[in-house]
Amino acid sequence: MESKVFYTSLKLNKNENLLDKLEKLVKKAGIETLNFQNKFVAIKIHFGEPGNLAYLRPNYSRRIVEIIKRCGGKVFLTDCNTLYIGRRKNGLDHLEAAYENGYNPFQTGCQIIIADGIKGLNQEEVPINLEYIEKAKIGKALYDADIIISMNHFKGHELAGFGGVLKNLGMGGASRAGKAEIHSSGKPFIDEKLCHACGGCRKVCAQEAITLNPKAQIDYDLCLGCGRCISACRIDAIKTDWQESSAKMNRKVAEYAYAVLKDKEHFHISFVIDVSPYCDCDSRNDIPIIGDVGFLASFDPVALDQACMDLVNSMPLNNVYQKHQEDNFKSLHPHSFGEAGLEHAEKIGLGVRNYRLIEI
Repeated sequence: MESKVFYTSLKLNKNENLLDKLEKLVKKAGIETLNFQNKFVAIKIHFGEPGNLAYLRPNYSRRIVEIIKRCGGKVFLTDCNTLYIGRRKNGLDHLEAAYENGYNPFQTGCQIIIADGIKGLNQEEVPINLEYIEKAKIGKALYDADIIISMNHFKGHELAGFGGVLKNLGMGGASRAGKAEIHSSGKPFIDEKLCHACGGCRKVCAQEAITLNPKAQIDYDLCLGCGRCISACRIDAIKTDWQESSAKMNRKVAEYAYAVLKDKEHFHISFVIDVSPYCDCDSRNDIPIIGDVGFLASFDPVALDQACMDLVNSMPLNNVYQKHQEDNFKSLHPHSFGEAGLEHAEKIGLGVRNYRLIEI
């Protein structure tokens, strides 16, 4: 079997703009075949951590909102709260951050709803009984929606390898408790011989699981395994079993994405632009790893992620980064196992990796 993935480059004709190209793409891919009439439609998107400028511009979401409204849908934009220290850890700060980045009702044409509420406790447990997850804890607003549309910024990720549809839905759609479950695959440890006791890891730990005594120490009863301390350590004194943590996390992400989409109609749009090496959750973004590729859309989330990854790997890596492998993401994050998520998503029936790319 193969799924259809529709693609358009960013090259314009004289009488169109990028928003016109986006609308043409999603219509060709079949978004209007969904029965939106009087249905609650959740557009799952990442509002961007303030300071990061690689997140998707709200103009794109407004065009999709307009299409859904014309089809009679009751549409809203949504995301769940985060685990780590930042501007999106609770619903009120999250909304302020979204508004600051242009995601407000005046700009997008629809309401912004934080799916798991003010404190990240507004969740629904979805029984899926898969290999890793028995009941997935997802944001209540996503659960209550009739139709899910994902708008995905395709980019790198320190632990997952890359982020696309599966990451946006699986990790992004999980409540704070769900995120903790996903991240608990492998917990870091500290090499005391290397540790300088600078306290950088302690500052980024949202769970206050790290103390200095005199070197850094981790309280594993508090640690969630999110990996933020690993990124914060400039001398690589904090380590983990990367294969265990990255591969397992990606498989759990796939199962959570399955839970978000379970028994719902869905459609997916990915933007392979400003492909930063890090997630939009980071309050900074680095120079893109490749040049802009274009927009893609499909009913199959697995095929779409696979197509995006293949397109990224077909492009030359920006010469400021050192190329080590055929996989551009592996060059940046050699200990990541992004393919594990795609393999598992196909295994559990979320979609197929085999696709036909249709350029419009």
